[in-house]
Amino acid sequence: MKSASIVVILFLLPFSASAGTFIEAFDDKNLDGWTELWMNKGPAVWEVVDDELRAESREAYVHLLTTGDSTWENYTMELDVKPLKKHGIGGISIAVRVKGTWLVYCNVYDPVIIIGDDPPFQEARIGCSAGSFHRPSFAVLLSEPHPLLRLNRWSHLKLSVEGNIFTFWINGEQVMEPTKLQIFRQIEVFADFPDFQTGGIGFGLWNYTALFDNITVTGDTIPNSGGFDVTPQEKLATTWGQLKQF
Repeated sequence: MKSASIVVILFLLPFSASAGTFIEAFDDKNLDGWTELWMNKGPAVWEVVDDELRAESREAYVHLLTTGDSTWENYTMELDVKPLKKHGIGGISIAVRVKGTWLVYCNVYDPVIIIGDDPPFQEARIGCSAGSFHRPSFAVLLSEPHPLLRLNRWSHLKLSVEGNIFTFWINGEQVMEPTKLQIFRQIEVFADFPDFQTGGIGFGLWNYTALFDNITVTGDTIPNSGGFDVTPQEKLATTWGQLKQF
């Protein structure tokens, strides 16, 4: 399976030039163009160290770094993340169609779950939802058990959006098949939800310390920008090295 994945990636790379690509590899300490978005309490700590972004949150509330244009439409976002330490009930997030406080995002997390009158329990899960950080209601695309990302090991997250169809991968495995976002406007709490047709991207965490790197967004509406100093040969070598880590 690993060999097949390598072949696919190597053959696809030459054809990616038809779409625009945004890259953030944190090659300097400058976070210009990025904005922090959090759910309830104050900001997390973000620091570029050795060309990687180190983030730390010690609160049970999501903190995201966001960027991009409100006109970005259909695209794929990818990133590398290495969780270093877990401080409590927490998670790692990747987000698309970010516009203001509205967004669609996927989490790898371990929430406390309450079902009816049964005792609450904690379970590692993946979940994808659409909504606003300033509202209590979310439209759910996916929620199911899944192991947490391993500490001190790089993982690769990928979230793709095409129209109102969203697809999510973890380490090359499709963990959410193409799923249509449905907003039931006849329900009062969803009446003023936006259509989530365009928006920027984001990533983040809560109750974790983690490293993030190689934020990449590719799509027809994405302008070419970011760290393009890597030659095609170096990029192939980097891709091979990343695959070996997984």
